[in-house]
Amino acid sequence: MPSAEDRKVTAAVQPRPEDYAYDLDRALQSVAGLRATMPSDAFTAETLGTERAGHAVHIREGGLFLTIGYLITEADQVWLHLADGSSVAATPIGFDQATGFGLVQALGRVGLPVLPFGDSGAVELGDKVVIGGAGGPRRSVAARVVGKQEFAGYWEYVLDEAIFTAPAHPNWGGTALIGTDGTLLGIGSLQLEGSEGRDVNMFVPIDGLKPILDDMLSSGGRKGPPRPWLGMYVADADEKLVVMALANRGPAQRAKIESGDIVLAVNGTKAESLADLFRKIWAMGDAGVDVPLTVLRHERAIDVTVTSADRNAFLKTPRVH
Repeated sequence: MPSAEDRKVTAAVQPRPEDYAYDLDRALQSVAGLRATMPSDAFTAETLGTERAGHAVHIREGGLFLTIGYLITEADQVWLHLADGSSVAATPIGFDQATGFGLVQALGRVGLPVLPFGDSGAVELGDKVVIGGAGGPRRSVAARVVGKQEFAGYWEYVLDEAIFTAPAHPNWGGTALIGTDGTLLGIGSLQLEGSEGRDVNMFVPIDGLKPILDDMLSSGGRKGPPRPWLGMYVADADEKLVVMALANRGPAQRAKIESGDIVLAVNGTKAESLADLFRKIWAMGDAGVDVPLTVLRHERAIDVTVTSADRNAFLKTPRVH
């Protein structure tokens, strides 16, 4: 994954402190660089690699940082690179599959300001925002909100309303979405091609963290039974829900789902979209429930029952330094 050093922000899109009513330099000091390594046999190593880099935001005194979860999933080492040039070891302490948020705890003194939470629900199209990266304004982007809408990802992921911004930050993972009042509105997750052909960033809204933060701190994730996970990577292609790949040793692979299958229905009810497919699967019950699917294979409809699983059961447990 790109690091802050790998892809530099062009001067034309860098924010200027004088353009903002809050102390931009201080707000950006709360953003640290993050580097993590994973064991070679980690479940996510094949798709995400064993070395990951991005950003993390200081959200609570004492060294609690918020990032995007894929940067730290199954990490055996995490380092935070602070605004003063120093580095400190950290450890993952929470990950929420539903939102994608991840928490890391610094294992030494950080001395950074905290970026307070804002109200992501109040964000409007056209709002002026800063995409904050580690390294201050030179590593950040002055942007505007260009979309607020549902987002579905092929890895069995749905946000009811994600925030989209442009121009895009070239090193987006874990960046801070900073609003007009200097508060944290979201965490950077993806770069996508927008409707007008330009690249946009997708942010996970901070309002999704507020009701689960205490659970993540106390138990590593949200309370309650986990959702059913099938381990099939589905794309919405030409209005067809096509299985593009399967998680190794995952439930769908064990049930003999094949790449190229077109998913037609869940429990006899047509799946209308990628988000609808995943919501229908989750509505079947908790992880472990049998999920009846109808798929089209070689122009023939086939019924396949997949015994779902808890995705977290496939992941290595974080190791404290």
